[in-house]
Amino acid sequence: MSHYLLELAQKRSVGSQRGIYSVCSAHPWVLEAAMRRHLSAAGPLLIEATCNQVNQFGGYTGMKPGDFRKLVHEIAAEAGFPENRILLGGDHLGPFPWQHLNATDAMTNALEMVRLFVREGYTKIHLDASMACVDDPHPLPDDVIAQRAAALCAAAEEVAQGTPLVYIIGTEVPTPGGAAEEMELAVTSPEAAEQALALHRQAFTQAGLDEAWQRVIALVVQPGVEFGHDGVEDYEPEKAKPLSAMLAHHLGLIFEAHSTDYQRPEALSELVRDGFAILKVGPGLTYAMRQALYALATIEQETVPPAEQSHLRERMEAVMLQHPAQWKKYYSGTPEEQRRLRVHSYSDRIRYYWNDSEAGAAVEKLVSNLKAQGIPETMLSDYLPLQYGKVRAGTLSNQPLALILDAIGGALDPYIAACEA
Repeated sequence: MSHYLLELAQKRSVGSQRGIYSVCSAHPWVLEAAMRRHLSAAGPLLIEATCNQVNQFGGYTGMKPGDFRKLVHEIAAEAGFPENRILLGGDHLGPFPWQHLNATDAMTNALEMVRLFVREGYTKIHLDASMACVDDPHPLPDDVIAQRAAALCAAAEEVAQGTPLVYIIGTEVPTPGGAAEEMELAVTSPEAAEQALALHRQAFTQAGLDEAWQRVIALVVQPGVEFGHDGVEDYEPEKAKPLSAMLAHHLGLIFEAHSTDYQRPEALSELVRDGFAILKVGPGLTYAMRQALYALATIEQETVPPAEQSHLRERMEAVMLQHPAQWKKYYSGTPEEQRRLRVHSYSDRIRYYWNDSEAGAAVEKLVSNLKAQGIPETMLSDYLPLQYGKVRAGTLSNQPLALILDAIGGALDPYIAACEA
């Protein structure tokens, strides 16, 4: 399916304005919702695993690349989604998870990670060697970033066995998992983008990777979109116009835009129109899932005896307080402000905790309770009005999991529309 991305980039040169969105999540319900929503859409469904989610040591999900691939295919079989319509990618593949090591050891791990992703059938590879290791200068020089990206590409090509991989290069994005600070961004200048391309091409040539360079289809840039804890930086086409115009000089190249979560539907369409044809989305999907779960938890509080309730909110708060590593450095302020952000930040760092055993047990209890008890339509109308309308119309089952999947799918609808315009 990697040929689809090659064609997508090449057709851009002859006026096509189609795009593709990338689901960057390892949560099974997000993956299932995406598959069910994409069944009637055109083209493949692009699903990507990030280096800190999935790697040879398990990442924070506990999954290696083969485990994640197996999970995706198992969900596809259950959802009736054709396996041959799934395109797997690896995001930010590089030394990021091992920045605490010296560069030699970090790159050794990164090279093995890339090889493993490719062996397991991932064909869209984002090479990101931008993070400085413990013995590196800060910031890392651009030419070193390019040389390390070329080394990662060489490792991928070694094990590709004729599979035509496609590559994404570029680093102008927050670190995997989200930025630690609030929004501070500027649109990538054409000069910076041109320099990144030139340095990477030189490094590829020096490494004997001229043929692989022909399969570098996209450059990651900052088009001026981002989200913070409480706000969204919306896309402004005029600000990105000089950057977008650069594509006219690079036939077969498109841009990849990260952090497009929470953008207005029309902004997503404008991004695709302007050449940012790969749209990454992740936290926005788990945010929609959390909203649905907490809405259902409110219904549970009013319909199920206290002793039998899941107490989902309280359990999630306890789990996050017991294991603060995934949110502590991101959420500053007073204890009350931190409590609010643990649930209501756009960065949605609560997503790191859904696979905790206590959290999973609470979610399972919630779903079981409401499945047995039933959900009054009046309360559904109060707390999940969009799903209520579909239940009343007879197009959606009034069952907890169906409601959750539909809420997640609703967050994907603007992406489907933007990419198929």
